[in-house]
Amino acid sequence: MKINKRMVAGITALAMAFCIISGCTEHQEAANTEYTYDEAIKELNAFNDEITVDELQPRLDIYDNESSSATLADISTFPITVQGSGDINIEVAAATEMSSESPDDWLNEVAENFNKSDQTIDGKSVSVTIRRITSGEVITYMTEGDYKPDVYAPSSDAWGEMLSAKSIGTIKLTDRIAGNTAGVLMEKKTYDNFISKYKEVTLSNVLEASLAGDLTFAYTNPYTSSTGLNILTGMLYAFDSNNPLSETAQQKLLEYQKKSPPVAYTTGVLRDQASKGIIKAMVMEEQAYHNSPELKDYIYTPAGIRHDHPVYTFDYVSNDKQSAAKLFTEYCQNEESQALADKKGFNLHNDYVSQPNGLDGAGYLSAQKIWKQNKDGGQPIIAVFVSDISGSMAGVPINSLKESLLSTSTYISSDNYIGLVSYSDNVHVNLPIKEFDEEQRAYFSGAVKDLDIEGNTATYDAVLVALKMMIDKKAEIPNAKMMLFVLSDGKQNCGYSLDRISPIVGGLKIPVYTIGYNLDPESSASAELQRLSGINEASLINATSDDLINHMRNLFNVEL
Repeated sequence: MKINKRMVAGITALAMAFCIISGCTEHQEAANTEYTYDEAIKELNAFNDEITVDELQPRLDIYDNESSSATLADISTFPITVQGSGDINIEVAAATEMSSESPDDWLNEVAENFNKSDQTIDGKSVSVTIRRITSGEVITYMTEGDYKPDVYAPSSDAWGEMLSAKSIGTIKLTDRIAGNTAGVLMEKKTYDNFISKYKEVTLSNVLEASLAGDLTFAYTNPYTSSTGLNILTGMLYAFDSNNPLSETAQQKLLEYQKKSPPVAYTTGVLRDQASKGIIKAMVMEEQAYHNSPELKDYIYTPAGIRHDHPVYTFDYVSNDKQSAAKLFTEYCQNEESQALADKKGFNLHNDYVSQPNGLDGAGYLSAQKIWKQNKDGGQPIIAVFVSDISGSMAGVPINSLKESLLSTSTYISSDNYIGLVSYSDNVHVNLPIKEFDEEQRAYFSGAVKDLDIEGNTATYDAVLVALKMMIDKKAEIPNAKMMLFVLSDGKQNCGYSLDRISPIVGGLKIPVYTIGYNLDPESSASAELQRLSGINEASLINATSDDLINHMRNLFNVEL
């Protein structure tokens, strides 16, 4: 059969039409496209015209106060990394940089060695149990829950002083078991440019450079991160050394927060972003820097107070256990244990002396509150929670989603603007965006409780709907910040693809935080949620059902 040009053109057109219908052409084009903000808005509106949305009538839940009583997950969500079995066994609540996996496992190894060393007190065998938990979470669980560890080994003295300020009877056993510092980490070229203009790396100079627009400096949540607390209090002292909690210091912090990037959920998030070349200056502990070869092109400068891991026991602890705590503390300080600490990246910069910050325990607690009030730079936040109600969320996942949203919504400030979207095959607007006053909070509670399982998973249709809701609301509140939270257990299987919507998300510059339920970290679903969050430098929280409440609570403390 003779094929002429007209037939070729017709076949080509049919092939292109088939590709468009099947989605392969739009998939490829979008994957390699970058949109400006205006282009992203145009595409967002066009896509939303093709999405069917149900607007549901939210139910006013006048009994929503019941959700505020259970904002802490069980302490067992923080794992035991070493289990003791002696006649006298003490539990040590230990900072994560020395109670995690190698190379951040120094205290675990020391505890295992101690447990094998046949230690005794008055003929009774002595052992140690280690619980991995951030220094800040210990404060929360001891003051808001009923957790009572026998020993506390935080990163710095600040946390022990805060416990004392909370009227918990601390007994300090030593100032140091593993030396460490916190400080400023800069990419080499950024460091050279900074030194050229500002001469030396100090917190005062970092702040001056940030306010001048010469540096973007990222730090972590001071409610859970020792490094974040250290740098925050150093900032306040730099703003007003006579009174770090003064109105002057607060106003300068507010000014700084308007120009700084969002506070990171963890130092690990900063480290990941730095390894991609996204962040050029940030906070870091020296031991973490030492154990991060991917940051070899960064230069570290210590700042603030030292992180020497003091050890505390408490006045409620029995005499036998106090004696055991002293015995274990001395074991941590012996020659063999300190040689191991050296290998794990501790005991560097031993000549560094803590810089003053003018604060005691009560002052540290006040500094956290000041940060909470000023972290958004005086700008309200527009946020939408996009909740997966597809069939795979049935049972534990959807119940966990509801519980976590209800419990942690108590941490959202009333001056923010909150909405709720849910999705399966279809997209539902469960709660339009409004200021999160008591009435909106009650409607939010009712909408969350009414979420019900149905159908497949059109994740990115729901993301597009939520983004348009936020953009429309921002037209009313031009100075607001925007952020999106996507709660899901898996990969999209209908509607638009991630490749197709990525340029829109990127062009809008709205961070998308993803919360994954019961995900395999190696799965394609986990990778897809990670990729969605990575578009605008947000993060994925891959949480089990048990510890999700804590993850969400801390994320809300950082963002809302």
